[in-house]
Amino acid sequence: MKKLKELTDAKIESGRKANPDFMNGVDAIIKQAKAFQEGNDAIKVGEKAPDFQLPNPEGKAVSLNTLLSTGPVVVTFYRGNWCPYCNLQLRALQDRLDDIHTLGATLVAISPQVPDGSMTDDEISKMDFIVLSDQDAKVASQYGVAWKVPEFLADHMRVDRNLDLEKINNGNGSILPIPATFIIGNDGLIKWNYVNVDYRTRSEPDEIIDALKSLS
Repeated sequence: MKKLKELTDAKIESGRKANPDFMNGVDAIIKQAKAFQEGNDAIKVGEKAPDFQLPNPEGKAVSLNTLLSTGPVVVTFYRGNWCPYCNLQLRALQDRLDDIHTLGATLVAISPQVPDGSMTDDEISKMDFIVLSDQDAKVASQYGVAWKVPEFLADHMRVDRNLDLEKINNGNGSILPIPATFIIGNDGLIKWNYVNVDYRTRSEPDEIIDALKSLS
């Protein structure tokens, strides 16, 4: 089985061949964002994880505290089911979901999409983890991973991909989460995290599994 990085690297290379100007623009934005340390405000290991109550695709509220009553929780923020890198990540996590459950943990994926749009008839709708909607990116902001989308990327999504983020996210067309993953222990503290403003790079499922093993 290929590592997630191999899959995302292949996706990046494919994007460079198909649209080199766009990918060069993304490189420049990521470089600038890293220079300003975007994502540096993300909550750190040892800090208290903010509780949240967010709706699932059926509109039912799910709270972090309730999930923590059964074991550690893996919370991953993703941009939406329209993001190919997010889809690669979620499929990779789905492939390791049995290992995550065996270690007593629950996987939760959070995006700004409206509840009835967070899951579709594609592969994401067939995944067995919890998907929640953070429409106004309030929870992403509490976790320090909310990011105002640069106009270059906003134009690409609007013009080249015909994406209406305001509609997809019920009014929020400019704030997306930095792709980030947090492992939260039963005590509500952050035990491990991965935050990278480059949305093309994600944490490996193996790293999440190893971190969960260290808890047990």
